[in-house]
Amino acid sequence: MTRPALLFLLLVAPLFAAETPAPAGAWLTDLPAALAQAKEQHRLVLVHFSGSDWNQFSRQLQAEVFSRKPFLAFAQQRLVLVTIDFPREKPLPQEIAVKNAALVTRYGVTLYPTVLLLTADGAELGRTAYLQGGPKTFVRELQRLAAQPAGPKPP
Repeated sequence: MTRPALLFLLLVAPLFAAETPAPAGAWLTDLPAALAQAKEQHRLVLVHFSGSDWNQFSRQLQAEVFSRKPFLAFAQQRLVLVTIDFPREKPLPQEIAVKNAALVTRYGVTLYPTVLLLTADGAELGRTAYLQGGPKTFVRELQRLAAQPAGPKPP
């Protein structure tokens, strides 16, 4: 491969790759992009409001559920994953912090972690938090929420 072609692949190709939908199981941080992807893929959206570096239950949810095969298999088939994080030790870029704060207000989130299950149109099917029992218990709860009629779409 020629040097210019290699430089193109290293410098320009990632810009195009960033525009492609995230693979199933990858966590997005942009809710509008996740909703668009969910609509295109006929999936639901799981939104995880997290205090990743300070909240014990956020860390447990990640370690005991989100990183385990039963959850990952379910997510790969049915979900677009979004994390809305509120770390205390690592500052977020101002633009992301403002967007995250607006989502907390929009969805009335008061506790961390809060997990919302949304339709591709943004209507809430239900919410949950950390549940003891591991990934199978959590997936059963998501299946129960998915069977509920959608509530109104938030403003």
